[in-house]
Amino acid sequence: MSLAAKYNPQNIENKWYDYWMKNNYFHSTPNEKEAYTIVIPPPNVTGVLHMGHMLNNTIQDVLIRRARLKGYNACWVPGTDHASIATEAKVVAKLKEQGINKSDLTREEFLKHAWEWTDEHGGIILEQLKKLGASCDWERTKFTMDGDLSEAVTKVFINLYNKGLIYRGYRMVNWDPSAKTTLSDEEVIFEEKQGNLYYVNYKIEGNDDVLTIATTRPETILGDSAICINPNDARFSHLKGKKAIVPIANRVIPIIEDEYVDIEFGTGCLKVTPAHDQNDKVLGEKHNLEVIDIFNDDASLNSHGLHYEGKDRFVVRKEITKELESLGCLVKVEQYMHKVGTSERTKEVIEPKISAQWFLKMDTIVKPALKAVLEDEEIHFFPKHYNSTYSHWLENIRDWNISRQLWWGHQIPAYFYGDGVHDFVIAETIDKALELAKLKTNNQQLTIEDIKQDPDALDTWFSSWLWPISVFDGIRNPNNKEIEYYYPTNDLVTGPDIIFFWVARMIFAGYEFRNEKPFTNVYFTGIVRDNKGRKMSKSLGNSPDPIELMEKYGADGVRVGMLLCSAAGNDLLFEEELCAQGRNFSNKIWNAYRLVKGWEIDNNLEQPQSAKIAIEWYQAKFQQALHAIEKSFEQYRISEALMSIYKLIWDDFSSWFLEMVKPAYLQPIDAKTFKAVINFFEDNLKILHPYMPFVTEEIWQDIAKRAPEEALVIAKYPEIKEVNMSRITDFKFASEVISGIRTIRKDKNIAFKNTIEFSILNNENSNKDFDTVIQKLGNISSLNYVNKKVDGALSFRVKSNEYFIPMASDINIEEEKEKLGEELKYIEGFLKSVQKKLSNERFVNNAPEQVIKNERKKEADALAKVETIKASLASL
Repeated sequence: MSLAAKYNPQNIENKWYDYWMKNNYFHSTPNEKEAYTIVIPPPNVTGVLHMGHMLNNTIQDVLIRRARLKGYNACWVPGTDHASIATEAKVVAKLKEQGINKSDLTREEFLKHAWEWTDEHGGIILEQLKKLGASCDWERTKFTMDGDLSEAVTKVFINLYNKGLIYRGYRMVNWDPSAKTTLSDEEVIFEEKQGNLYYVNYKIEGNDDVLTIATTRPETILGDSAICINPNDARFSHLKGKKAIVPIANRVIPIIEDEYVDIEFGTGCLKVTPAHDQNDKVLGEKHNLEVIDIFNDDASLNSHGLHYEGKDRFVVRKEITKELESLGCLVKVEQYMHKVGTSERTKEVIEPKISAQWFLKMDTIVKPALKAVLEDEEIHFFPKHYNSTYSHWLENIRDWNISRQLWWGHQIPAYFYGDGVHDFVIAETIDKALELAKLKTNNQQLTIEDIKQDPDALDTWFSSWLWPISVFDGIRNPNNKEIEYYYPTNDLVTGPDIIFFWVARMIFAGYEFRNEKPFTNVYFTGIVRDNKGRKMSKSLGNSPDPIELMEKYGADGVRVGMLLCSAAGNDLLFEEELCAQGRNFSNKIWNAYRLVKGWEIDNNLEQPQSAKIAIEWYQAKFQQALHAIEKSFEQYRISEALMSIYKLIWDDFSSWFLEMVKPAYLQPIDAKTFKAVINFFEDNLKILHPYMPFVTEEIWQDIAKRAPEEALVIAKYPEIKEVNMSRITDFKFASEVISGIRTIRKDKNIAFKNTIEFSILNNENSNKDFDTVIQKLGNISSLNYVNKKVDGALSFRVKSNEYFIPMASDINIEEEKEKLGEELKYIEGFLKSVQKKLSNERFVNNAPEQVIKNERKKEADALAKVETIKASLASL
């Protein structure tokens, strides 16, 4: 079958993906081989593919395909995350479009809508990953709300509660008024924002004195419980023991003393609002102050907001400022830069709120995780600088708020039988909860109707922190065959933005529930940015559609394009031109194969010496590249490994090796050389396959008729052998000679079809093994070694060797002398500038050693060039 002139990925990609799926190459079951395991960072169930997913999953696929070729039992587990906040927000928005409010539905009714939404939109992203070529074990696809994974979450909650690590308490939490739920500290992003500092006067009860406070949030005045002064501040000694009157509310509040107040900041008087500030809460508890919560869950004001009830906090901020001004209480307003916490998911400004929540104690659970990364080095981060980020967070960690005021997610297995803060039991089911409640209360009359399950759901990360264990059923059945075989997993590929949310917590879970690390290596990808350095986003319109890119450049082209601009751990500046470069690489390989396939083979021909030497050289170059690739993978320099392969195939194989061995025009090739070429082609395909699976499988299957068990996807990776460095060194020298011949041919317009004579003055005593290659690639009719310079010849130099090509009769001697004279003048000028630099003591003493080395090499090369040109002029 004749190959198409141009590689067409659209015709090929679906064909081979279907073939791989049909033959079940991606499926893994425990066997006698060593396992190599990756678990996918589960994307949101209703998400679609973006450029970050493309990068992350390309790297994972490279690792898993390479492991498969290296003979491991490779298992890549795919799946999706239920993403409580994001999914619930989308369902609520959809219901609103239909005129339905969440508050009008029961939990069961709402969850029915949520499951319908998930069934309709879920899994799209996994199908898109197949277009990329992701070789996941699709039979193992998991969802964080699958029955078995949900059971594992419940079991873990109960286990931790029974150990005394989970507790319920009233705490100041991060409240997202848009999602109407609490957030963990890691889900809050603090941003520097321009705000205002409002200076407000409070009257002192019983006289005409006033005190002035400064606040960024004047609406919270209505929740004030006290004014606090520093007992050491002489300015306010007259206020000790007195009371102040809250403006607008006209409530009388105490003036308390505490050294917490910074005398230098603001006015020195602090308004204390225990319900709406963490530090104020601490002061409130210390001084037994009233807690006045002025906000509803959506951050509108409640009845404590008086005539502002029902209005949004930011509307009230503007209106209350005007009212304070009209009452003569507003002294001044200053612009003020301060940090404002916003929700990582909804971008809403966070409201500190006191609420009964569930927490996981972190003080003991973090210790094995710190030790594993920083001391024992059981887990390795790539790049290593993330160790310090990890260390800083773990050493300053607070208890994890694991409850969310959401319905979509894993409902907390706590069952209340009374109104008291401790009137609850923890159980897998309501029936078990009833038994426990009867025991705890000693009340046998309790019924299921008396028991209500906590309506809150667990933080999404409370299920995904179990991911490497739960996908192998290691929580419910801790000694099952699969968890024993596949766990711990090998590599985790993820973004640094979830090092706290997910990576660290999986490490906590690994040591807590299996006393073992969850993975050995963590490879942090960079963030995909545009060529201006901006993070890609829909709002900026700078994020290309990955599916459209694959349609335009082919999946292989996009995979290579992504990795060509992706240095380990550094942000990726994406340019579409790199995908075009990836596509061009596909075409280069395709055309190289078309060239080879077009050769006629003659079994009677002897192998020429030039081909024999070329084969020895390429074998050495291949092994040299293989060593470099192995080293790059050990350091997780995935892009660096790709560049080694790219240069090997583009430069060494296509531009040099094939030129060395290809037969003359319309002539056949000997069978021995052809077999070596095909073997090399197959080895090239094997090392390239993890990066470009489609084009490599297509060529592999065209080279020979293959049975399913001979497919490239499961072929054997080339073995590393010793590198013949002398062949590499000798060819480097020979290639410079060939380049010199080509330059003269080009400059003197000597057509390649015309043979030339060639003489060598071998001052270097260089190896002559490559002479047949030089003769072939230079189209040399006779190659001779001489003892002296050849007069009347064009010449060039490589190191101390000189090479001579007799001048053709049609060359104009005078023109040639003029050209050489101009070239000599330029080179002498360049040499003078280099020598001037090297004669400057200050430069030589202060410049780095490598810079000096480079300048001395420039000088030596220029001197040799001058000598060669002068010799050429003399011979003319």
